[in-house]
Amino acid sequence: MTLLDNGDRVTETLVVDRMLGEGAFAEVHRVRHEYLGWQAMKVFKRVASLEETRTLLEEARLLSTLGHPNIVRVFDAGTVRTARGVRGFFTMEYVAGGSLERLARAHSPTAPVELVVEVVEQIAAGLTAAHEQDPPILHRDLTPANILVGYDGSGMRLRVSDFGLAKRADPFTMLASAQGTFAFMAPEVLRREGYSRASDVWSVGTIAYLLLTNRLPYDDGGPLSSYSPSRFARGPLPPSRYNPGVDAELDRIVLATLEVTTGDRLASAGVLADELRKRRQRVDRAGKPDGGVVEPPPPSARARLLAEEALELSRRAGQLDRAADLMEEAVNLSPDLRARYLPMLTLWRRGVTL
Repeated sequence: MTLLDNGDRVTETLVVDRMLGEGAFAEVHRVRHEYLGWQAMKVFKRVASLEETRTLLEEARLLSTLGHPNIVRVFDAGTVRTARGVRGFFTMEYVAGGSLERLARAHSPTAPVELVVEVVEQIAAGLTAAHEQDPPILHRDLTPANILVGYDGSGMRLRVSDFGLAKRADPFTMLASAQGTFAFMAPEVLRREGYSRASDVWSVGTIAYLLLTNRLPYDDGGPLSSYSPSRFARGPLPPSRYNPGVDAELDRIVLATLEVTTGDRLASAGVLADELRKRRQRVDRAGKPDGGVVEPPPPSARARLLAEEALELSRRAGQLDRAADLMEEAVNLSPDLRARYLPMLTLWRRGVTL
């Protein structure tokens, strides 16, 4: 049984529309705000005292301090009476396109190189806002499932989300306790030596490597849930060995995020963002590397239906935002539809129809 059902009223202005998903600690619902439109609402499963509820809502408080286009925005926080008692909740941006995990599946086995670069640049930009806080805010659980892929008037816009494990680093050691998803954990985190900005960078590098190669770095076939010296004894092959569209500069940057020794790794998201910016400038001057022409797979039945419904809605007065939400889901599900409809979606997000 879910904590909230479709149609439940959370506040005078907020009504539950449908459940989006759930994890071990919380449910996420799409809700309709009477004045602000669609939002996502995280509702915590745990029964907690007032003080414990304040601790659970620390994620919302941290997010409210960051205010960056590539970090999900928080709108409100409080408590709601559910079928299982009072629970803490907060509302945030609803991103119709879903997660980077969905986008990666649509482009399987590997995403286009420049799309991956744009993804990593935007993750690094949002994460830089957290890493430059004093003391730094460390995410500690960066995975493709925690990156939301949306679109606005300028094109694709990612939001780093799910800061449920985020924590301010100790102001003296600049470290935080180890948390996260095993496959994306840095070796020092697996050794329980604490979490730093460089540990977040490792997670971003793992995401990049996975998108470019359809492989996890340092995957020797053994369990990923604990530290193994043999697993990290040999560095991963450059992404270009699996994906010929990857240039030497991108190889260097990705491998620099995956150095086993933290002192050799790119130290923070800001450093990674600078490296990617320099590469883009060099690529723009020299022309994009030629990775060959790869025909996208045909659109899935669901993606095609979403696109058709979006096109129909776009012709109706007052339905452009809903049409854009549906098209956002469609282009993230299908590379073919992305190529065909992304320019149109960008115009819709600006309020323009043709």
